[in-house]
Amino acid sequence: MFTRRRFLHASALSSLGFVLKNPLIREIDATNVKNSPIVISTWAPNVKANAEAWKILGMGGKALDAVEAGVQIPESDPSDQSVGYGGLPDRDGKVTLDACIMNGNGDCGAVMFLESIMHPIKIARLVMEKTPHVQLAGEGALQFALANGYKMENLLTPESEKAYKEWLKNSKYDPMTIPKLLEQKNEPGQINNHDTIGMLAMDANGGLSGACTTSGMAYKMRGRVGDSPIIGAGLFVDSDAGAATSTGVGEEVVRICGSHTVVEYLRQGFSPELACKKTVERIIKKRGKSARDLQVGFIAMNTRGEFGGYALQKGFTYAVQTKAGSKVFHSKSFY
Repeated sequence: MFTRRRFLHASALSSLGFVLKNPLIREIDATNVKNSPIVISTWAPNVKANAEAWKILGMGGKALDAVEAGVQIPESDPSDQSVGYGGLPDRDGKVTLDACIMNGNGDCGAVMFLESIMHPIKIARLVMEKTPHVQLAGEGALQFALANGYKMENLLTPESEKAYKEWLKNSKYDPMTIPKLLEQKNEPGQINNHDTIGMLAMDANGGLSGACTTSGMAYKMRGRVGDSPIIGAGLFVDSDAGAATSTGVGEEVVRICGSHTVVEYLRQGFSPELACKKTVERIIKKRGKSARDLQVGFIAMNTRGEFGGYALQKGFTYAVQTKAGSKVFHSKSFY
């Protein structure tokens, strides 16, 4: 069965979501959002990213600043081969990055197919705040970054270059399959190649924001862009309804405008978990039996600070930080 990245496994954690009534874990209060900020992100290792975001949220800062700061942790982590520095390259050996950021008022910015810039999320925010546009791509995005004082850096680490050279021995273009080298490199349960980071936050004033960043599929076709930098696919935030972000096979998320779909279910009054589940079911309806060979996961937060997630396959985890502390959850799944 396909999983885009080898999924993390944790022990003694609850299944999913809004957990106040679950005696297996320490209570996280998400019912009263007044003066109660919260941050949630895809994948267990991103407890570190949440902690960085919490430095801002815990001091009364804005959700937009928090998510921008939080996702920079995996962006600059060379051990994370699916986001930013150290990300696995495309099939031509180039590391290309995608990112977007959005607040609840509809302000948003994105970059895609960006090379040689350590923190694409910073450039995405500059697009949002300094241009009349929403998205910049490729050479144009790089020129914009350089014009704003950012420097070009080599993002291909020796470890990722080694993995790429191993792949070249067969050069099988199958980016939706985990490179075997990744499975051999890490101890069971310790792999950090966990896919895109999507992060959602609510600040003490109830302001919502989100960010999403990735280096995309390993050994993808040159120029391939997934869902991560596409507003409405990889990320969507609306102060009247809630926020959602995604991870997994981006093509499937784009086909259903996944994160926007989740938020529309939130608008109708569905819980975050159920909104994510109904969106996953749309993928299954469209893809039929082939959905068994895919993985997509969503996380969501409504305007009350309630959160949840759902995935196609088992193994999807997400991390949450509130005043009560930090926790990792296993999401429920269709299969």
